[in-house]
Amino acid sequence: MIVMMGKSFQPEGNPAVGAIERLDPSLEALLDPNAAIEKVCEGFVWSEGPVWKDSSLFFSDVPANILYRWTPGSRHAKAFLDPSGGILANPDFVEPGSNGLTLDPDGRLLLCQSGGRRVVRLEEDGKTQTVLADRFEGRRFNNPTDLVCHSSGAVYFTDPSYGFKGHEASPLREMSWNGVYRIGPDHAVDLLTGELPFPNGIAFSPDEQTLYVAVSDAKLPRIMAFSVQGNGLPGEGRLFFDAVPLLGRGLPGTCDGLKVDIQGNIFATVPGGVAVLSPEGKHLGTICMGVTSNCAWGDDGSTLYVTADDCVWRVRTHTKGTPFRSR
Repeated sequence: MIVMMGKSFQPEGNPAVGAIERLDPSLEALLDPNAAIEKVCEGFVWSEGPVWKDSSLFFSDVPANILYRWTPGSRHAKAFLDPSGGILANPDFVEPGSNGLTLDPDGRLLLCQSGGRRVVRLEEDGKTQTVLADRFEGRRFNNPTDLVCHSSGAVYFTDPSYGFKGHEASPLREMSWNGVYRIGPDHAVDLLTGELPFPNGIAFSPDEQTLYVAVSDAKLPRIMAFSVQGNGLPGEGRLFFDAVPLLGRGLPGTCDGLKVDIQGNIFATVPGGVAVLSPEGKHLGTICMGVTSNCAWGDDGSTLYVTADDCVWRVRTHTKGTPFRSR
């Protein structure tokens, strides 16, 4: 069953879950303030990492260690890959499953496997997994969490320590930092930065000249922007969006996943829901959904699907996502 919510909301205090908060009139060119927010499926432990492929939405339930597939018209999502994280149940991992998902230029599914501590490609048979990277300079990654694919085929991903029991204090850690990495088309792995405390969501601007990285710091949630140089490596980062004021309003959640539309606007999960940000970082409005984890474009590219705790939601927009492949 699909549950629908939605109403126009002018910012007067904290908005209710199921409302769309309009902070700037330009939001209406991207999102109708009266758009319905639809629940498409539920019953998960923690849904994450959605991506659209083969006319279906694929997403992870990270603690449950299952990759799900939901097809429009269905009442329930079905397990597609179980286990999804490269390992079976393990008491040393609180997040053993797959997390972020994306497609490579050929439309193949790429997975961040938190439990397996690696980035893999799922081949077209839906079973064979090709490891793209599992180590940097001989040391195993922490828990690869989210990723994005460049048009060159290079894969950029974040690697915090959320998946371990004890997180930063876990004896399984082989690196003293939480990193952002690049897997080049030649399979070489570069550390882009080890200075961010909890790097998480990651996405490119439409021209691929800017790399956005969400920081899931419980006290200092924010989104950073890095200029991308000709060699594919980033320059110095700058603060793009400061989410600390949202925490000051008592809104739940943090900065997590994010996606970009064809005009360069960023749809980012933040405390309280999904923020719509201009290419300059101006907060235009929020799809108010409480705690959210990630989002992705689906259908014809104009529907935003949102993973939020135990549910998956969707909302129609007036824009389209990039990169979006309808295959």
